[in-house]
Amino acid sequence: MSSHRQPAPGAEQPPTPEPVTHEAAHPAVPGTALDAPHPAGPPPVHPVDESRPLGRIVLFGIQHVLVMAATPISAIFLMSATLRLDAGLTINLLSAAFVLSGVGSLIQSLGPWKFGPRLPFVMLPGGAPLILFIAIAEQHGLRTATGAVILTAAFYFVVLPVFSRLLRFFPALVIGTMIVIVGVNLVKVGAVLVTGRPGEPGFADPTNLGLGMATIGFTVVFYLLFTGILRQLAVMLGLVAGTVLAGLLGSIDLGSAAEGGLVSVPELMPFGSPQFSLIAALPLMLYSLASMAEATGQTVINAEAVGKEIDTRTDVPKTVRGDALTSLFGGFFGLPLMVTSGENIGIVRVTGVRSRYVTAAAGVVLIVIGFLAPVTRAISVVPSAVVGGTAMVVFAVITVLGVQMLGRSDLDQHTSTFICAVALALGLLPILIPGVYAGFPPNVRILLESGVAVGAFVAAVLNILFHHVRPRVAARLTTSRTESDR
Repeated sequence: MSSHRQPAPGAEQPPTPEPVTHEAAHPAVPGTALDAPHPAGPPPVHPVDESRPLGRIVLFGIQHVLVMAATPISAIFLMSATLRLDAGLTINLLSAAFVLSGVGSLIQSLGPWKFGPRLPFVMLPGGAPLILFIAIAEQHGLRTATGAVILTAAFYFVVLPVFSRLLRFFPALVIGTMIVIVGVNLVKVGAVLVTGRPGEPGFADPTNLGLGMATIGFTVVFYLLFTGILRQLAVMLGLVAGTVLAGLLGSIDLGSAAEGGLVSVPELMPFGSPQFSLIAALPLMLYSLASMAEATGQTVINAEAVGKEIDTRTDVPKTVRGDALTSLFGGFFGLPLMVTSGENIGIVRVTGVRSRYVTAAAGVVLIVIGFLAPVTRAISVVPSAVVGGTAMVVFAVITVLGVQMLGRSDLDQHTSTFICAVALALGLLPILIPGVYAGFPPNVRILLESGVAVGAFVAAVLNILFHHVRPRVAARLTTSRTESDR
């Protein structure tokens, strides 16, 4: 695919008037500068590269932050609770998570040199990399876990040239299947924020369910009634309205937001000097292969959402390099792998705001939040049920984008339908039935329980077998029979 810029759909292109000059009143002399064609003016700017008024960019950026802020908060709190970290270390890690999320978002959105695809991306910790980090820390210690992150970040750069050559084995069929699994998994994550986990105290609490459903309802009403910029801010307005309702119901504890200092500076190597062990880092390195496949899907679906044509052979490696560079920095601040997030893609699609400068502004806001302790604490008091209600809508949009991509994948062919069905079945299994692989060894279980990784791997392997290996084998058999008939 080409990477040329196209005008925004429906944008009018005014004619470029040619001013009449003294020289233009006379016939041009062949071979002179006057004989050269007049330039048609600057090429139109694609909406992704379009700059907007600073106030709107910041406002839309804050909307991205509000929707995804729960992810770094919940990731660090889970890490702290599991590894029994003290309060000071938890605040330090939370500060680092916001700062590195902001730095990564700037890299992916602005695309300096060969890092970042220049698409509206944000970066976050969490998910499977967080679980792997915790598992390594429990088995080998926190210093070895941070060393594993640094080794894996370097591993990205080593493997990337080979991976780039394999991108042709990831067509829309494979990526669309993976995006559907990503979307379903994210919807489940958002739903758990509303309901809590089955078997735990407070599961399916009516108040939390009401807050989550009310937040979705507010978002729908705002999107229905408003137009223009207010409609584009419907997601953020719905979240704010849900938070106000939670405050009226007494579901917000503002006391913790007023405690502590004003500034929080991330500490370098909070666990001490990293220790490097290839054996300990192996599960994280294996996951990084699936992470690169997921980054491929994220890049393609992001480009689809904003309507920009990209060259996967050059733009996908830029995304992976951005992940690797941010993760390398994050490792020295005690964080798990940082990955590009699909959360903001849903916001882009819902709001229609495609400018990458909005997510760059979100990156700046995240960095500021990382240094301002009161702001970090204030965001953390937003009820999880409210965030979950907003997240469910945004994440469901990602699932729809995956379905749209599958619709362009020749699913009328029985082979493509079969590949998609098998990949979805195996990829959704650990998502729909948690603990299905509980009897497997820990390292194997962690990989199998990543539905995205399993679905992407199965779809890619089946695509290779059915669409690459089988046709070649059939062609050789046909050629051999033809030669034998002679």
